[in-house]
Parts: sequence; structure tokens; C-alpha cells
Amino acid sequence: MTTNKELLETRINNTPQGVGTQTTVFADRARNAELWDVEGNRYIDLAAGIAVVNTGHNHPDVIAAVRSQLDRFSHTCFQVAPYDVYVQLAERLNAAAPGPSPKKTIFLTTGAEAVENAVKIARRHTGRSGVIAFSGAFHGRTMMGMALTGKVVPYKVGFGPFPAEVFHVPFPIEYHGVSVEDSLAALGTLFKSDVEPDRVAAMIIEPVQGEGGFYPAPLEFLQKLRAICDEHGILLIVDEVQSGFGRTGTLFCCEQAGIEPDLMPVAKSLAGGFPLSGVIGKADIMDSVPPGGLGGTYGGSPIACAAGLAVLDVIEKENLCAKARAIGEEIRSWATELQAVNNCIGDIRITGAMCAIELVKNGEADSPDPDLTKAIAAEALTEGVLLLTCGVRGNVIRFLPPLTIEPEMLQEALNVVGEVISRLTQDVRKAG
Repeated sequence: MTTNKELLETRINNTPQGVGTQTTVFADRARNAELWDVEGNRYIDLAAGIAVVNTGHNHPDVIAAVRSQLDRFSHTCFQVAPYDVYVQLAERLNAAAPGPSPKKTIFLTTGAEAVENAVKIARRHTGRSGVIAFSGAFHGRTMMGMALTGKVVPYKVGFGPFPAEVFHVPFPIEYHGVSVEDSLAALGTLFKSDVEPDRVAAMIIEPVQGEGGFYPAPLEFLQKLRAICDEHGILLIVDEVQSGFGRTGTLFCCEQAGIEPDLMPVAKSLAGGFPLSGVIGKADIMDSVPPGGLGGTYGGSPIACAAGLAVLDVIEKENLCAKARAIGEEIRSWATELQAVNNCIGDIRITGAMCAIELVKNGEADSPDPDLTKAIAAEALTEGVLLLTCGVRGNVIRFLPPLTIEPEMLQEALNVVGEVISRLTQDVRKAG
């Protein structure tokens, strides 16, 4: 039998350390919200491949669609011999995207690629160069993605210089004393001191910051950004790569603010585990790029597009948006009860099933506890629960279970995490 230890040694010897891994267990098989490693150990998956399998591991409808497409063909390159599943999926996403404007969609492979293309399209359409992003943002590991990302370690350190004409504004986080008014004032200062509005092609924002710590953008803030962009002819890019496809309780998170993005990068759970991303945008903006300006050999893989059609069916058929909201309320209730008896939980953030707890020392927002955060994730893994951490300060545990997780299994996992938190914090108090 191959063991986790043996595979870890092979991994260390043959793959670069720059590709970090959250755990040292190697997956053998997975089904819905459960994962088994090569030694047969079972884990409840509260990571979902970083929100990639919202429909669960190996959903039978998704697998059936992929098998059917494999029997037809696996690749032609859409730019050479186009195919039905690409245009059918584009049609469905255009109809589902927020806002009344006619839409068009291009498919790519990764979230970073979608972000890059959104910036390309915005610059071509407006004839402008500047792009505004936000502190704490994560938009990918490509050069433009890193430029837009608002977290230096580990994503940007040592990789510069980055593309020019990218500016950052503080993201509003009430828990850390940054209000909507503060962020808007900083944007106003940026327009006065660094870049005039008519040189800005786009603003890009995550409706819930992912790697930055699962901070939701206040709905009022998104609405005001929409108004500012309209005033100055700036395009609003809403990055729904992690927050899309039912994760936050609506198909796309920005629906909750009642705004219509100009461009919307999507990826992750779009195809239920098969590599696929896209940019959904207003038709006139998307058509501002002439033929040949967009595309890619593997963009819009027929296998992934077939999976994407099945994912949309499953989201609708199994009412996954409502399930996401129910998951979030269950996690909120659990976290609130735990917070009442343990001041290591400084803040609880729930947006559908995109949930997080922020761990601090003595209940102080300005005293992050990344060591406890890492210890909880590591200890939970030994108890059979797969967790992810995040945050600019490394002190956030995020909860991203498949939206198809059974309620009993979610409760089992939360009980384990709660016991781990209580045990580790008791150990700290005893040591103190």
C-alpha cells in the first residue's frame, strides 16, 4: 500500500515547494462531502476544493454529463471547430447573470485567466489603462493577478515588478475599524492624488473577499461603487470566482446588492471540479474586442462545458441556493454558541455557505492568533475534518462545505471543530 508518508517524500523530491499544500494527506477517492486518503482514513470535507465542488465530489449528474461528452469528443479547440456545449452554457449564463442588459460570455480555464481577460476587455472598451483594486483582495497568481491582489505574503513577495497602472484602496472592514465612508474617502483621495477618474478603465472587487479573510463587501459599498463607476465611465468588474454558483445563497453574490456588473469573472464551481472559467459581460462591452483578441487553446473545454451545464441543472433541481443559506445559519448558530464561552473567536462572518471565524487573543480584534488558527486546522485534520485557513493575518478559519452536504454530516464536523477549539484554548489557558 502507498502511504501518505511515502507520497509526501515523492512530492518533496519532485514538485517545487512554491506549490504549497494545506495538508499532508493524499486523496484516494471522494464522494459528496467525504474524502478518503490513500490509507483509507475518512475526512469530512469543509473545503470543497476551495469552493470548487459546490455540487459535491463526483455528483452523479455531473459525471454522467462528462461521460456522455467523452463519448463524443474531448477537444477540438473552440476557435477551430466550435461545439454546442460551449454556446449552450454561454446562453444559460447570459440569461442567469444579474441585470437587464444583454450579455455575452467567453470561456477560459482558470480564475486568474478570467480576471486577466476582464481587465483586457475593460481596457480595450474604454481606451483607458488604470485599474483600481482593494486591499486584501486575491485575484490570482499571474502577473496581472498579483498586481491586483492586495496581499503580499506569500503571493507577491519577490515576484515584482508588476504591471503598472494598478491602484489599491482600503477594503471596508468594520471589525477592523475601516468603514464604508473611510474606503470611499480613500477612493476620493486616490482620484485627487494618484490617478484621475477618466484614466481608470475598471474597478475590480470581490463581493466577499476570499484569501483576504472572507470579509463581505457591505451592500451599500457595492451600490456606491456602481454609482461612482457610472458617473466616471469606469467599468465595474465583480470577481465572482469563489462566491458564485450558489455559494453565498444566490447564484451570484452581487445579486444581493441589486447591482449589475459590467464584467463578471467566474470559475471554481462553474464546472463541478473540471477546469473551466469565464467572463460574463454586457454584450456591447464584450464585443468591443475584435476577432482573435480573446481565446485560448483549452478555453471552454467541451468536457468542462458539459459539466457546467449539469452543474446549473443540479443547482436548480436541488435548490442549492436555499441549502447554502441553511448551511450558513447552522454554522452561525454553532459559532455564536462557541463564541459565548470562548473569547478566541473575535468575529463571525456568514454569507450563505461562505463562512468564517476570525481567531484572536483575549477577544481583541487587533491581536490576531495565527498560531492557534494553524493548530486548529491541523488538529481537526487528525480528527477527520478538512478545514482551510486564510486572511491577511493568517488568523481566519473558513468553512466551504459542499452545498450538498447532509445536515447530520455538517453537524458532525462542527462538533469536532468545536471540541478541538475548546481543547486547544484550554491547553493555552493552563499553560498560561
